[in-house]
Amino acid sequence: MTTFLDAACLEPGPAETARFRPAVHFTARDTWLNDPNGLVFHDGLYHLFFQTNPYGNVWGNMSWGHATSRDLLHWTEHPVAIACDETEDIFSGSVVVDHGNTSGFGTADAPPLVAIYTSAYKATAEYSGTQAQSLAYSIDGGMTWHKYGGNPVLSRNSPHFRDPKVFRYQGEDGAWWIMAAVEAQHQRVVFYRSRDLKSWEFLSGFGPANADQGEWECPDLFPLAVDGDPDNLKWVLIVNVNPGAVAGGSGGQYFVGQFDGVRFIPDPGSLAAPDGVSALDSIKAAAALQQCLWLDWGRDCYASVSFSNLPDGRRIIIGWMNNWDYANQLPTSPWRSSMTLAREVRLTAAHGPARLVQQPVLAGHSANEEQPAFKALMHADSFDLQDSSFQLPDAEPRNAQVIEAEILPGNARRIEFRLFADTGGSEGTVLRFDPDSSRLVLDRRRSGDTRFHGKFASAESAPLVLKDGVLKLQIVVDHCSVEVFAQGGSVVLTDLVFPGAQARENWLSAAGGPATILKLTVSALS
Repeated sequence: MTTFLDAACLEPGPAETARFRPAVHFTARDTWLNDPNGLVFHDGLYHLFFQTNPYGNVWGNMSWGHATSRDLLHWTEHPVAIACDETEDIFSGSVVVDHGNTSGFGTADAPPLVAIYTSAYKATAEYSGTQAQSLAYSIDGGMTWHKYGGNPVLSRNSPHFRDPKVFRYQGEDGAWWIMAAVEAQHQRVVFYRSRDLKSWEFLSGFGPANADQGEWECPDLFPLAVDGDPDNLKWVLIVNVNPGAVAGGSGGQYFVGQFDGVRFIPDPGSLAAPDGVSALDSIKAAAALQQCLWLDWGRDCYASVSFSNLPDGRRIIIGWMNNWDYANQLPTSPWRSSMTLAREVRLTAAHGPARLVQQPVLAGHSANEEQPAFKALMHADSFDLQDSSFQLPDAEPRNAQVIEAEILPGNARRIEFRLFADTGGSEGTVLRFDPDSSRLVLDRRRSGDTRFHGKFASAESAPLVLKDGVLKLQIVVDHCSVEVFAQGGSVVLTDLVFPGAQARENWLSAAGGPATILKLTVSALS
């Protein structure tokens, strides 16, 4: 659910698209949104800043919107935080809590929040045609922002230098602010450091590597303990790419390696091809993309970045639930586009080299956080399916659904969930596991309205390894989206869908042989 300030004064959206408004995914009230920016936890609130067009529901007039939450599911939208003006658009970036007041924008007792963002300079500006990094600060907990008079604080005289992600790093020579940004069209992450967030020193670069046929955007770099072992710490570098993702269009890849305060060195197992995939022929390039490490194998998860200032070493990311192939044409009004669920990420080496696993954040994590409203709709244990279907509870207006299943495929040739299906069976989003190919497929070619763009109708797939022969799925279905977390979140697929008004049925089936449903639960989430 999204709470809007002054919502009573607004006209409702068109009835034919209002039903697509998600229950537990953030959407702007009546405007466009894209990349999440400045994710930060401060004084009990999760702050989500985001790229928005304050004047319409297509890309343009880039500014930072703002929303807050106590549980990462229910959001309150606030006025625009950092607005574009006659000299600059406000592109992506990050927010830190300057606990030591290194910037001088606050005090030691009342540390400021500092936003590090990309100034995309317009024709009338002194830095016309370039992108550079600038600062804004807040001394009231992120509710009002002031641009720093000395902007920009870092320029490379480049037209595509953007998306700074800043974090605190403790090295042998003390504490530094580290910035990871991109030279987008050179497929390169560049690292800088600073003592005060104002003066920056170049450190090193990384890339091109792996998926390098499109622009690199929205990097993030953070440490995680492998399987919770503090003596086995690795660093994860997220690099979003557009176009050239595994499912087509935009998507997010990552690397696992080490960072010594100066340079990032990827583990050899993180590299799909020493010289990237762009130097290979098309068949080999497609195969190489399959070997890259992807945050999400679906079409609609991009620009994922993590929260800063989280306690207890937790790492939570949010992505933009859309794809640049068709982003401006989504059939919704007056809002357009949404965020993914918040996902907690961990590193595990349970099955070989360290890899990310992701789990949706569906419950509060402290007594101060609001608890979401779960309603149990169905629970079933241990029954067999063979060339037959089992009906699950229908999708409900105003609620999302969480489907959890543990299935022993046995001799079945196909396990299939049909979601948002109509009564006649002509429409539906299909999630299918094919034991012969060991792939999980999310197919939206007959999911409802697919005609608004020629690239929308699609079927995505990901390789999947069963543990002890069991398929484990957590599926979150929310009005216009399907997010699938398989095998404990080691494989994730996210797709937008726009089903017909009467397409609410959900089914599970097995074909070609017997399968055992070990566990099946359905809950409503509002």
